[in-house]
Amino acid sequence: MDYVRATHVPQTFLEYVTACIDSTIPVDTVYLDLAKAFDKVPHQRLLLKLKAHGIDGSVYHWIQAWLADRWQRVCLNGSYSTWKQVWSGVPQGSVLGPVLFLIFVNDLDNGLSSKILKFADDTKLFRSVENLMDGSLLQKDLDDVTGWADRWQMQFNVSKCKVVHYGKGSSIIIIA
Repeated sequence: MDYVRATHVPQTFLEYVTACIDSTIPVDTVYLDLAKAFDKVPHQRLLLKLKAHGIDGSVYHWIQAWLADRWQRVCLNGSYSTWKQVWSGVPQGSVLGPVLFLIFVNDLDNGLSSKILKFADDTKLFRSVENLMDGSLLQKDLDDVTGWADRWQMQFNVSKCKVVHYGKGSSIIIIA
């Protein structure tokens, strides 16, 4: 793996996995899905992250007002539910909603030693796993990502989360 790390810095996940497999090094990948991610972002915690990113003043107050006092109801077969106040979520169908979501999940990978790719509410956590230590490091990173989700009041949709082992031999990943 030293050759792969030192002389070849792959630009894509596929290049990374291919380089490892070509070097007979297996790769374990954990595919994660945040449950109802765009609906679950807590407004007050999002506002904390906006401030931490240096967004303040008029822009901060405009976003705060835009998120505040939102109401929704459901229509099913022509019947409407009662109106309920919305305390979480980024408004979908807007340009700003996805940007706010990305700001909210931006620090998900802080302190991880494994590689990570994020796309909207999907996350791919992966690393070469040549020994028990590598598997333990991947497990630690998975625990850290799960801890992030708990701290920020988000949840993973466990039924959509998967572990895939690329390469020969059995996987060492522990995942509890």
